[in-house]
Amino acid sequence: MNKPIIGITTGDINGIGPEIIIKALSDNRILDLCTPIVFSSNKVINYYRRIAVDHPLVFHSTKEMDKLNPKQVNVFNCWEEEVSIQPGVLTDAGGKYAIRSLAVATQCLKDGQLDALVTAPINKSNAQSASFPYSGHTPYLKDQFEAKDVLMLLFHNDLRVALATEHVPIEKVASHITPEQLQSKLTLLRDSLVRDFGIDKPRIAVLGLNPHAGDEGTIGTQEQTVIKPIIDKWQQNGHLVYGPYSADGFFAKGNYKNFDAILAMYHDQGLIPFKTLANGEGVNFTAGLSVIRTSPDHGTAFDIAGKNLADHSSIMESIFQAIELLRKRDSHAEYTANPLRRRRMEKERD
Repeated sequence: MNKPIIGITTGDINGIGPEIIIKALSDNRILDLCTPIVFSSNKVINYYRRIAVDHPLVFHSTKEMDKLNPKQVNVFNCWEEEVSIQPGVLTDAGGKYAIRSLAVATQCLKDGQLDALVTAPINKSNAQSASFPYSGHTPYLKDQFEAKDVLMLLFHNDLRVALATEHVPIEKVASHITPEQLQSKLTLLRDSLVRDFGIDKPRIAVLGLNPHAGDEGTIGTQEQTVIKPIIDKWQQNGHLVYGPYSADGFFAKGNYKNFDAILAMYHDQGLIPFKTLANGEGVNFTAGLSVIRTSPDHGTAFDIAGKNLADHSSIMESIFQAIELLRKRDSHAEYTANPLRRRRMEKERD
Protein backbone atom coordinates (compact mmCIF):
# COMPACT_ATOMS: atom_id res chain seq x y z
CA MET A 1 0.00 0.00 0.00
CA ASN A 2 1.33 3.46 -0.94
CA LYS A 3 1.58 6.10 1.74
CA PRO A 4 -2.08 7.01 2.35
CA ILE A 5 -3.57 10.48 2.51
CA ILE A 6 -5.37 10.89 5.83
CA GLY A 7 -7.89 13.72 6.23
CA ILE A 8 -8.39 15.17 9.72
CA THR A 9 -11.30 17.44 10.58
CA THR A 10 -10.71 20.28 13.03
CA GLY A 11 -13.74 19.62 15.27
CA ASP A 12 -15.21 22.47 17.32
CA ILE A 13 -12.69 25.31 17.02
CA ASN A 14 -13.29 26.21 20.68
CA GLY A 15 -12.76 22.65 21.94
CA ILE A 16 -9.59 20.60 22.27
CA GLY A 17 -9.69 19.35 18.67
CA PRO A 18 -7.16 21.78 17.15
CA GLU A 19 -4.82 21.39 20.12
CA ILE A 20 -4.70 17.60 20.05
CA ILE A 21 -4.27 17.63 16.26
CA ILE A 22 -1.26 19.92 16.57
CA LYS A 23 0.24 17.80 19.33
CA ALA A 24 -0.25 14.58 17.38
CA LEU A 25 1.08 15.90 14.08
CA SER A 26 4.09 17.66 15.60
CA ASP A 27 5.68 14.19 15.77
CA ASN A 28 7.36 14.10 12.37
CA ARG A 29 7.52 10.30 12.40
CA ILE A 30 3.88 10.30 11.36
CA LEU A 31 4.98 11.60 7.94
CA ASP A 32 6.71 8.27 7.34
CA LEU A 33 3.31 6.56 7.54
CA CYS A 34 0.91 8.96 5.82
CA THR A 35 0.33 12.36 4.29
CA PRO A 36 -1.92 14.18 6.79
CA ILE A 37 -4.22 16.98 5.74
CA VAL A 38 -6.07 19.05 8.35
CA PHE A 39 -9.34 20.64 7.21
CA SER A 40 -9.35 23.94 9.05
CA SER A 41 -7.84 27.39 8.52
CA ASN A 42 -4.38 28.86 9.01
CA LYS A 43 -5.72 31.20 11.68
CA VAL A 44 -7.15 28.39 13.82
CA ILE A 45 -3.98 26.29 13.58
CA ASN A 46 -1.71 29.27 14.29
CA TYR A 47 -3.84 30.31 17.26
CA TYR A 48 -3.48 26.93 18.93
CA ARG A 49 0.18 26.57 17.91
CA ARG A 50 0.87 29.49 20.23
CA ILE A 51 -0.83 27.55 23.05
CA ALA A 52 0.76 24.15 22.42
CA VAL A 53 4.23 25.69 22.52
CA ASP A 54 5.88 22.45 23.60
CA HIS A 55 4.72 20.76 20.36
CA PRO A 56 6.10 22.86 17.48
CA LEU A 57 4.30 22.19 14.22
CA VAL A 58 5.46 23.13 10.74
CA PHE A 59 2.76 22.92 8.07
CA HIS A 60 2.10 23.52 4.41
CA SER A 61 -0.94 25.69 3.66
CA THR A 62 -3.06 24.95 0.61
CA LYS A 63 -6.45 25.60 -0.95
CA GLU A 64 -6.13 22.91 -3.60
CA MET A 65 -6.06 19.16 -3.07
CA ASP A 66 -3.69 18.63 -5.99
CA LYS A 67 -1.04 20.77 -4.30
CA LEU A 68 -0.37 18.73 -1.17
CA ASN A 69 3.16 18.41 0.18
CA PRO A 70 3.77 14.72 1.01
CA LYS A 71 6.73 15.67 3.22
CA GLN A 72 4.80 18.03 5.48
CA VAL A 73 1.58 18.32 7.44
CA ASN A 74 -0.93 20.01 5.15
CA VAL A 75 -3.61 22.48 6.24
CA PHE A 76 -6.47 22.80 3.75
CA ASN A 77 -8.14 26.18 4.26
CA CYS A 78 -11.88 25.56 4.35
CA TRP A 79 -12.71 29.20 5.00
CA GLU A 80 -11.09 32.62 4.64
CA GLU A 81 -13.35 34.82 6.74
CA GLU A 82 -12.32 36.08 10.17
CA VAL A 83 -13.71 33.85 12.92
CA SER A 84 -13.74 34.56 16.64
CA ILE A 85 -11.89 31.82 18.54
CA GLN A 86 -12.99 31.48 22.18
CA PRO A 87 -11.47 28.37 23.78
CA GLY A 88 -13.81 26.65 26.20
CA VAL A 89 -16.89 28.63 25.10
CA LEU A 90 -19.86 27.05 23.35
CA THR A 91 -20.60 29.34 20.38
CA ASP A 92 -22.55 29.12 17.15
CA ALA A 93 -19.32 29.75 15.25
CA GLY A 94 -17.70 26.73 16.90
CA GLY A 95 -20.41 24.48 15.52
CA LYS A 96 -20.64 26.17 12.14
CA TYR A 97 -16.98 25.79 11.28
CA ALA A 98 -16.73 22.30 12.72
CA ILE A 99 -19.41 21.25 10.23
CA ARG A 100 -17.76 23.24 7.44
CA SER A 101 -14.56 21.27 8.05
CA LEU A 102 -16.47 17.98 8.13
CA ALA A 103 -18.43 18.73 4.96
CA VAL A 104 -15.35 19.68 2.93
CA ALA A 105 -13.38 16.66 4.17
CA THR A 106 -16.28 14.32 3.49
CA GLN A 107 -16.59 15.57 -0.08
CA CYS A 108 -12.88 15.00 -0.62
CA LEU A 109 -13.29 11.48 0.75
CA LYS A 110 -16.22 10.85 -1.59
CA ASP A 111 -14.18 12.17 -4.51
CA GLY A 112 -11.38 9.71 -3.75
CA GLN A 113 -8.91 12.43 -2.77
CA LEU A 114 -8.51 10.96 0.72
CA ASP A 115 -7.84 7.39 1.75
CA ALA A 116 -9.37 7.70 5.23
CA LEU A 117 -10.90 10.26 7.55
CA VAL A 118 -10.17 11.07 11.21
CA THR A 119 -12.71 13.34 12.89
CA ALA A 120 -11.98 15.55 15.89
CA PRO A 121 -14.83 16.08 18.41
CA ILE A 122 -17.87 18.25 17.78
CA ASN A 123 -20.53 19.38 20.24
CA LYS A 124 -24.02 18.29 19.32
CA SER A 125 -25.76 21.31 20.81
CA ASN A 126 -24.09 23.84 18.51
CA ALA A 127 -23.42 21.55 15.55
CA GLN A 128 -27.04 20.61 14.88
CA SER A 129 -28.94 22.93 12.55
CA ALA A 130 -31.42 22.86 9.71
CA SER A 131 -28.55 22.02 7.36
CA PHE A 132 -27.03 19.44 9.75
CA PRO A 133 -29.92 17.57 11.43
CA TYR A 134 -27.72 14.83 12.86
CA SER A 135 -26.85 13.66 16.37
CA GLY A 136 -23.19 13.28 15.41
CA HIS A 137 -20.65 12.18 12.81
CA THR A 138 -21.92 8.61 12.47
CA PRO A 139 -25.45 9.26 11.12
CA TYR A 140 -24.10 12.05 8.89
CA LEU A 141 -21.53 9.76 7.29
CA LYS A 142 -24.15 7.02 6.97
CA ASP A 143 -26.24 9.36 4.83
CA GLN A 144 -23.32 10.75 2.86
CA PHE A 145 -22.10 7.31 1.84
CA GLU A 146 -25.61 5.85 1.48
CA ALA A 147 -24.95 2.98 3.87
CA LYS A 148 -27.90 0.77 4.74
CA ASP A 149 -26.78 0.74 8.36
CA VAL A 150 -23.64 1.58 10.35
CA LEU A 151 -22.17 0.49 13.65
CA MET A 152 -20.33 2.47 16.31
CA LEU A 153 -17.36 0.27 17.23
CA LEU A 154 -14.77 1.33 19.80
CA PHE A 155 -11.51 -0.54 20.16
CA HIS A 156 -8.21 -0.58 22.00
CA ASN A 157 -5.78 -3.44 21.43
CA ASP A 158 -7.94 -6.60 21.63
CA LEU A 159 -10.91 -4.93 23.35
CA ARG A 160 -13.73 -4.08 20.92
CA VAL A 161 -17.12 -2.77 22.05
CA ALA A 162 -19.96 -2.09 19.61
CA LEU A 163 -23.30 -0.44 20.32
CA ALA A 164 -26.74 -1.72 19.35
CA THR A 165 -28.05 1.82 19.95
CA GLU A 166 -26.04 5.04 20.01
CA HIS A 167 -27.26 8.47 21.11
CA VAL A 168 -30.70 7.37 22.25
CA PRO A 169 -32.32 8.56 25.52
CA ILE A 170 -32.47 5.79 28.10
CA GLU A 171 -36.27 5.91 28.20
CA LYS A 172 -36.35 5.00 24.49
CA VAL A 173 -33.60 2.37 24.36
CA ALA A 174 -35.86 -0.65 24.93
CA SER A 175 -38.06 0.24 21.96
CA HIS A 176 -34.97 0.20 19.72
CA ILE A 177 -33.91 -3.30 20.78
CA THR A 178 -35.71 -5.26 18.07
CA PRO A 179 -34.82 -8.47 16.21
CA GLU A 180 -34.18 -6.43 13.07
CA GLN A 181 -31.87 -4.02 14.90
CA LEU A 182 -29.84 -6.77 16.56
CA GLN A 183 -29.62 -8.77 13.34
CA SER A 184 -28.28 -5.74 11.47
CA LYS A 185 -25.77 -4.74 14.14
CA LEU A 186 -24.46 -8.28 14.59
CA THR A 187 -24.02 -8.63 10.83
CA LEU A 188 -22.08 -5.37 10.65
CA LEU A 189 -19.96 -6.38 13.62
CA ARG A 190 -19.13 -9.82 12.28
CA ASP A 191 -18.33 -8.51 8.79
CA SER A 192 -16.11 -5.76 10.19
CA LEU A 193 -14.21 -8.18 12.41
CA VAL A 194 -13.49 -10.31 9.34
CA ARG A 195 -12.76 -7.55 6.83
CA ASP A 196 -11.24 -4.80 8.97
CA PHE A 197 -9.59 -6.73 11.79
CA GLY A 198 -8.58 -9.94 10.03
CA ILE A 199 -10.46 -12.29 12.38
CA ASP A 200 -11.81 -15.17 10.29
CA LYS A 201 -14.11 -16.75 12.90
CA PRO A 202 -14.88 -14.06 15.50
CA ARG A 203 -16.24 -14.79 18.97
CA ILE A 204 -18.91 -12.22 19.86
CA ALA A 205 -20.52 -11.61 23.26
CA VAL A 206 -23.94 -9.98 23.49
CA LEU A 207 -24.90 -8.09 26.66
CA GLY A 208 -28.38 -8.06 28.14
CA LEU A 209 -30.51 -4.94 28.33
CA ASN A 210 -31.75 -5.22 31.92
CA PRO A 211 -29.90 -5.62 35.24
CA HIS A 212 -28.66 -9.22 35.65
CA ALA A 213 -29.71 -9.81 32.03
CA GLY A 214 -33.33 -9.84 33.18
CA ASP A 215 -32.94 -12.56 35.84
CA GLU A 216 -35.03 -15.06 33.84
CA GLY A 217 -37.71 -12.46 33.17
CA THR A 218 -38.13 -11.14 36.71
CA ILE A 219 -36.43 -7.78 35.92
CA GLY A 220 -37.35 -7.52 32.26
CA THR A 221 -38.26 -9.74 29.34
CA GLN A 222 -36.25 -8.38 26.39
CA GLU A 223 -33.50 -10.94 26.96
CA GLN A 224 -35.96 -13.84 26.62
CA THR A 225 -38.20 -12.43 23.91
CA VAL A 226 -35.72 -10.56 21.67
CA ILE A 227 -32.04 -10.97 22.46
CA LYS A 228 -31.74 -14.72 23.19
CA PRO A 229 -33.73 -15.82 20.10
CA ILE A 230 -31.37 -13.82 17.87
CA ILE A 231 -28.33 -15.35 19.57
CA ASP A 232 -29.82 -18.83 19.14
CA LYS A 233 -30.40 -18.16 15.45
CA TRP A 234 -26.79 -17.11 14.96
CA GLN A 235 -25.51 -20.16 16.81
CA GLN A 236 -27.67 -22.44 14.67
CA ASN A 237 -26.00 -20.91 11.61
CA GLY A 238 -22.58 -21.80 12.98
CA HIS A 239 -21.49 -18.44 14.38
CA LEU A 240 -19.69 -18.01 17.68
CA VAL A 241 -22.18 -15.61 19.28
CA TYR A 242 -22.97 -15.96 22.99
CA GLY A 243 -25.07 -14.35 25.72
CA PRO A 244 -26.93 -12.45 26.82
CA TYR A 245 -24.55 -11.56 29.64
CA SER A 246 -25.13 -9.36 32.65
CA ALA A 247 -22.96 -6.34 31.87
CA ASP A 248 -21.60 -5.71 35.36
CA GLY A 249 -20.37 -9.24 36.02
CA PHE A 250 -19.16 -9.63 32.43
CA PHE A 251 -16.63 -6.83 32.77
CA ALA A 252 -15.91 -7.19 36.50
CA LYS A 253 -14.86 -10.85 36.09
CA GLY A 254 -12.77 -10.18 32.98
CA ASN A 255 -14.98 -12.27 30.72
CA TYR A 256 -14.50 -9.69 27.97
CA LYS A 257 -10.99 -11.09 27.46
CA ASN A 258 -12.52 -14.29 26.04
CA PHE A 259 -14.16 -12.55 23.06
CA ASP A 260 -13.12 -10.70 19.94
CA ALA A 261 -15.92 -8.17 20.36
CA ILE A 262 -18.86 -7.25 22.59
CA LEU A 263 -22.23 -5.90 21.48
CA ALA A 264 -23.64 -3.59 24.17
CA MET A 265 -27.28 -2.57 24.12
CA TYR A 266 -26.84 1.15 24.81
CA HIS A 267 -24.25 3.92 24.98
CA ASP A 268 -23.16 4.03 28.62
CA GLN A 269 -23.39 0.27 29.10
CA GLY A 270 -20.59 -0.14 26.59
CA LEU A 271 -18.64 3.09 26.82
CA ILE A 272 -18.17 3.33 30.60
CA PRO A 273 -16.24 0.04 30.88
CA PHE A 274 -14.52 0.62 27.54
CA LYS A 275 -13.17 4.05 28.43
CA THR A 276 -12.11 2.82 31.85
CA LEU A 277 -10.14 -0.06 30.34
CA ALA A 278 -8.78 1.86 27.33
CA ASN A 279 -7.32 4.54 29.62
CA GLY A 280 -7.57 7.40 27.13
CA GLU A 281 -6.21 5.54 24.12
CA GLY A 282 -9.43 4.20 22.61
CA VAL A 283 -10.51 4.68 19.01
CA ASN A 284 -14.03 5.06 17.64
CA PHE A 285 -14.56 3.36 14.26
CA THR A 286 -17.64 3.54 12.04
CA ALA A 287 -18.19 0.02 10.72
CA GLY A 288 -20.45 -0.48 7.73
CA LEU A 289 -19.13 2.39 5.61
CA SER A 290 -17.40 1.86 2.28
CA VAL A 291 -14.62 4.12 3.62
CA ILE A 292 -12.49 4.22 6.77
CA ARG A 293 -13.44 6.74 9.46
CA THR A 294 -11.97 6.85 12.96
CA SER A 295 -12.10 9.36 15.81
CA PRO A 296 -10.88 9.75 19.39
CA ASP A 297 -13.12 8.28 22.10
CA HIS A 298 -13.73 11.60 23.87
CA GLY A 299 -15.56 14.89 23.38
CA THR A 300 -14.72 18.57 23.02
CA ALA A 301 -13.60 18.95 26.68
CA PHE A 302 -14.40 22.64 26.89
CA ASP A 303 -13.25 22.69 30.52
CA ILE A 304 -9.59 22.31 29.49
CA ALA A 305 -9.70 23.83 25.98
CA GLY A 306 -7.00 26.41 25.33
CA LYS A 307 -5.00 25.48 28.44
CA ASN A 308 -2.42 23.15 26.84
CA LEU A 309 -3.72 20.30 29.01
CA ALA A 310 -5.37 18.04 26.43
CA ASP A 311 -3.98 14.53 25.95
CA HIS A 312 -3.52 13.66 22.28
CA SER A 313 -3.11 9.89 22.78
CA SER A 314 -6.55 9.00 21.43
CA ILE A 315 -6.35 11.05 18.24
CA MET A 316 -2.82 9.77 17.64
CA GLU A 317 -4.17 6.22 17.92
CA SER A 318 -7.06 7.19 15.62
CA ILE A 319 -4.58 8.20 12.92
CA PHE A 320 -2.44 5.09 13.35
CA GLN A 321 -5.48 2.81 13.36
CA ALA A 322 -6.97 4.45 10.26
CA ILE A 323 -3.77 3.50 8.46
CA GLU A 324 -3.84 -0.03 9.91
CA LEU A 325 -7.51 -0.51 9.00
CA LEU A 326 -6.74 0.53 5.44
CA ARG A 327 -3.97 -2.04 5.30
CA LYS A 328 -6.16 -4.84 6.66
CA ARG A 329 -9.06 -3.97 4.39
CA ASP A 330 -6.74 -4.00 1.38
CA SER A 331 -5.32 -7.37 2.46
CA HIS A 332 -8.82 -8.80 2.83
CA ALA A 333 -9.85 -7.53 -0.60
CA GLU A 334 -6.77 -9.12 -2.12
CA TYR A 335 -7.48 -12.38 -0.30
CA THR A 336 -11.12 -12.59 -1.36
CA ALA A 337 -10.27 -11.70 -4.96
CA ASN A 338 -9.16 -15.31 -5.34
CA PRO A 339 -12.40 -17.13 -6.35
CA LEU A 340 -11.56 -20.36 -4.52
CA ARG A 341 -10.72 -18.55 -1.29
CA ARG A 342 -13.79 -16.34 -1.63
CA ARG A 343 -16.14 -19.31 -1.99
CA ARG A 344 -14.59 -20.98 1.03
CA MET A 345 -15.02 -17.86 3.16
CA GLU A 346 -18.61 -17.39 2.06
CA LYS A 347 -19.38 -21.03 2.89
CA GLU A 348 -17.87 -20.58 6.37
CA ARG A 349 -20.01 -17.50 7.04
CA ASP A 350 -23.36 -18.99 5.86
